[in-house]
Amino acid sequence: MAKLDLHCHSTASDGALPPAELVARAAARGSRMLALTDHDCTAGLALARQAAEQAGLDLINGVEISVSWQKRAVHIVGLDINPDCPALVAGLHSVREGRVERARRMGEALAKIGIHGAFDGALQRCGNPEMIGRTHFARFLVDSGEVKNVAAVFRKYLVKGKPGYVAHEWATLADAVSWIRQAGGIAVIAHPGRYEIGRMLMEQLVEDFKAVGGEAIEVVSASHTLDQSHKFALLAARMELLASAGSDFHAPGEGGRDVGLTANLPPICVPVWSRFSPPRATPSAD
Repeated sequence: MAKLDLHCHSTASDGALPPAELVARAAARGSRMLALTDHDCTAGLALARQAAEQAGLDLINGVEISVSWQKRAVHIVGLDINPDCPALVAGLHSVREGRVERARRMGEALAKIGIHGAFDGALQRCGNPEMIGRTHFARFLVDSGEVKNVAAVFRKYLVKGKPGYVAHEWATLADAVSWIRQAGGIAVIAHPGRYEIGRMLMEQLVEDFKAVGGEAIEVVSASHTLDQSHKFALLAARMELLASAGSDFHAPGEGGRDVGLTANLPPICVPVWSRFSPPRATPSAD
């Protein structure tokens, strides 16, 4: 295992742990490099950095931007960013503005099938009201006994074609990558194995991403099987993309991997952290 994790979330977006607690959890598990990549905001980075300095952990400034591409939602992670970059700040604010309206429509959609109070319930589980999203609705539905776990909520209610799903127009791929690059960062296609697209569309996504300045792809993710990680390693090598690794951790007991550690990248990969400023070596297990 590599002692790093370049994709995780705090209460600044839809994670369950405050930034300092998230960092402490990663450090306690032996992590030496962590990127906090909250959805569409950087509000947790200052507190995370304070905790990381105390723990002796290398914190990488990050963000995960919601993007609409070919009528699909995809996520682009920005790593090693300057969170105070005016272009990034303004861009993320524009994305957040649409979140609350989408959430209200999700609450209305769920009410039509007899699930009332979902918007207020989701809002109560959201540490940052600007960042209300599907995970907060999922936690409300689990807590209210509608469904046994968050993953089941998504499958039953919150993905495309299900009654609580609401389509939304996020940032464009070009805008998201541009904001990240203007902030001095590296743009990464997040958890590509989660997108239900075939090989040809995946290659089109990568080509479009590279055309606007994207540079990396998550090869190792909690969403990926071992076979998928190998597939995306080969894709990264063939398309000359850097490779990243992250847990996409949101909360203890949610998802398949805890925060702080990830599987090693396949040897054919060029690690994204080799391009950080200054470059880093892989923090491997002792």
